[in-house]
Amino acid sequence: MSTTRPYPPGDLGPESGGAGASAAPAAAIPAGQIRRLRLAGTRGAVARGRDFARQALHDWGWLPAAGADQRAAAEDVLLVVSELVTNACLHAEGPEELRLRCTGKVLRLEVSDLGAGSPAPRSPHRPGRPGGHGMFIVQRLCLDWGVVRNADGAGKTVWAELAAPS
Repeated sequence: MSTTRPYPPGDLGPESGGAGASAAPAAAIPAGQIRRLRLAGTRGAVARGRDFARQALHDWGWLPAAGADQRAAAEDVLLVVSELVTNACLHAEGPEELRLRCTGKVLRLEVSDLGAGSPAPRSPHRPGRPGGHGMFIVQRLCLDWGVVRNADGAGKTVWAELAAPS
């Protein structure tokens, strides 16, 4: 698990870039815009989360993709959303909420759940073995990721940050 950035969920810290420092392809991305999707008790949480993220990427100008780099960045976001929501479904009694926060440089994904466990990439990673690849994928695609426990001790938020396409 990554713990290199001690910022709580929703706080991108000093690396998030200042106003006007936009590497994203679309000027339509409002700085620090947050999208939330309540997933508690819903069926099809993974598909709903992916569709919600796809709509946000469309609204923020990532989709339709203008080129291969932008298309790859959007596909990475959708894959990481799928992995984080799937992990909450399989290992944490289901996801409570999906949050997306976009700045000019970074897209932060957060999935909150009520589970007690902490996700970690399987070590050693064995590509031929079925299952257990989700957090390895997250680790490979993201700038950083981590887990923040809820203050009341019930549950956690798993977060991941991806670079906006340049």
